Amino acid sequence: MKILAIVGLAVVACAAQAQEYPSKPIRMIIPFVPGGANDVFGRLAGIKITEALGQQVIVENRGGAGGSVGMELAAKAPPDGYTLVLGNIANLSVNPTLYRKLSYNPVTDLQPITLMAKLPSILVVHPSLPAKNIKELIALARAQPAWLTFGTGGGGSGSHLTMELFKLQSKIDLVHIPYKGVGPAMIDLLAGQITMSFGAVPGVGPYVRSARLRGLGVTSAARIAAYPDMPTVAQAGLPGFEATLWYGVLAPAGTPMPIINRLHATLIRAMQSPDMKERFVAEGAEQVGSTPQEFQAFIKSEIERWAVVVRASGMRAE
Repeated sequence: MKILAIVGLAVVACAAQAQEYPSKPIRMIIPFVPGGANDVFGRLAGIKITEALGQQVIVENRGGAGGSVGMELAAKAPPDGYTLVLGNIANLSVNPTLYRKLSYNPVTDLQPITLMAKLPSILVVHPSLPAKNIKELIALARAQPAWLTFGTGGGGSGSHLTMELFKLQSKIDLVHIPYKGVGPAMIDLLAGQITMSFGAVPGVGPYVRSARLRGLGVTSAARIAAYPDMPTVAQAGLPGFEATLWYGVLAPAGTPMPIINRLHATLIRAMQSPDMKERFVAEGAEQVGSTPQEFQAFIKSEIERWAVVVRASGMRAE
């Protein structure tokens, strides 16, 4: 009876805590430098939580080590609902295989809230490159091995893994130039300092529209509404290729489930609003809105999937 009473009191305390939550500003950690899709989805989530719950969400960009610095910070934060973090393909699914010693466990140290979106990338090249399409790019790379360069948001980032998959399937050799974020990589690509990159639609779309970069293909299985005339990479010359970035919100493990459920309900309602739906379409993103349990299962499956690519490419980070 005493045990049941204790459990009952704990449940009541958690429920009361959720009703009072939030009573102060919430921190949203984006584990990458400003710029690109991580900022887009992290800040969108922060704005909608602020509007719904009446407390300011303060965004904090903490880049480094493929997102590991920010993820460790979130994993070690108090599990009280006042620290949230934007997770993506790199810091949740790639880093466990890429790093010999990872300072956090994406499965046990973090509590998923919802997978917000899946987002294809666009393979973009500098306009000075003679290749006008995927087939010509592959032919050029095969004719001049280790001559063409590609920039990424860092070793093990989504852009890096996507290019490694592209290299493996097309059997070409390219030179990797890692940057501290996608933003700096795009600056050098626009200046012609590097040859190409995979960039998420929100980040590279404006450059493609203005012809400052040439878009050769999207990485999704089907064409996207934002760029209906652009073929997929598979259609353009590499059958079977598909690589989708994704973004979701998590909290430190141990955060009370009533708070997790409230945050989940808040984000799902926000994603169903007309303005959010329009924004997702404009960004070329597919809305997901998973449950915490579905997001957890998805993370585990993605860890297994990308481990194959990491090992085959020989990538390793200390």
